[in-house]
Amino acid sequence: MIERLKLGVPKGSLQNATIDLFKRSGWKINVNGRSYFPEINDEAIDCAICRAQEMSRYVENGTLDAGLTGKDWIAENSSDVHVVADLVYSKVSARPARWVLAVPYDSDIKTLHDLQGKKIATELVAFTKRYFAEKNIDVKVEFSWGATEAKVVSGLADAIVEVTETETTIRAHGLKIIHELMQTNTQLIVNHEAWKKPRKRDKIEQIALLLQGALRGEKLVGIKMNVPEKCIDRIIPLLPSLNAPTIAHLYNSDWLSVESVVDGSVVRDLIPQLLKNGAEGIIEYPLNKVV
Repeated sequence: MIERLKLGVPKGSLQNATIDLFKRSGWKINVNGRSYFPEINDEAIDCAICRAQEMSRYVENGTLDAGLTGKDWIAENSSDVHVVADLVYSKVSARPARWVLAVPYDSDIKTLHDLQGKKIATELVAFTKRYFAEKNIDVKVEFSWGATEAKVVSGLADAIVEVTETETTIRAHGLKIIHELMQTNTQLIVNHEAWKKPRKRDKIEQIALLLQGALRGEKLVGIKMNVPEKCIDRIIPLLPSLNAPTIAHLYNSDWLSVESVVDGSVVRDLIPQLLKNGAEGIIEYPLNKVV
C-alpha cells in the first residue's frame, strides 16, 4: 500500500490561486462544496484544506506532511519546518507581499520610535511584538480579526501592521505607510520526519519542481518566426533566450525558421524590431511550464 503524502492547501485568499497553480503543474484539485478534503488526481497524495495562518503548526506537529503557506505565518508561529521552495504568487500579483506599519495621513507618528507607548492593531501579533521588542520600543499590540485599517480610522489604535501588495486599501482608508517590517511570499514546507522518508521526499520534490516550472512558464513566452538567411545575423542579437535560439532551414528555401523563449514583458517591444530587421510570420505562444 502506498504511503500517501498529506498535503495542506491554504484556505482563503490563496486557495484559488494555489489550485490554479497546481492545475498548470499537472495536478487537478477538486474542492467539493464545504469539504475540507478535496480530491486530487494523484494516488500518492491526500489533500486537506486549512487556514494559511495555521498551516505551519499542522506541518510541524505531523498532522500534515507538507503544505503551502506564507513566510509570514511561519514566522508568526515560530514553526520548526523545512522550507522546500519559495513560490511567489498570489491572487493579485506575482510579487512578494509586504507587512507594513501604517498611520493616518495627519498623524504625528513619523518613525518607529514615535510609537513608544502607543497601540498597534494587527493579525500578526507575535511577530510584531518581537519586532518592536528587538528595537526596545514599548508598544501595546492587539489582535485584529479583520478590517484592521478601520481600527485606526475609528481611534481604536494608533497604528496598524497590515499586509499589502498594491497599497490600494491602505490609501483608500486615508492611511500612509511609514515602515516596512517584512516581505513575504508563499513557501512549500515539509515536516522534518516526512522529509526523511524517501518516498515522501521524492513526491514533495516533484511538486516543488513542477510548481516552480509553472511559475517560471507564466513569465515566459515562446516566439517563432521565419527569417531570410541574409537577415539572420541581424535577428539573433535581438533575441534573448534561455540558451541559443533554435534555427532550422525551411524546405527548398533560403529562409530559416527561428524559435526562442523570451520574457513576456519584452515581446511588445521585440516584435516591431524583428519585423524591421526582416522577420516574417511571427508567432507568440504561451508556455505551461519551463523546467
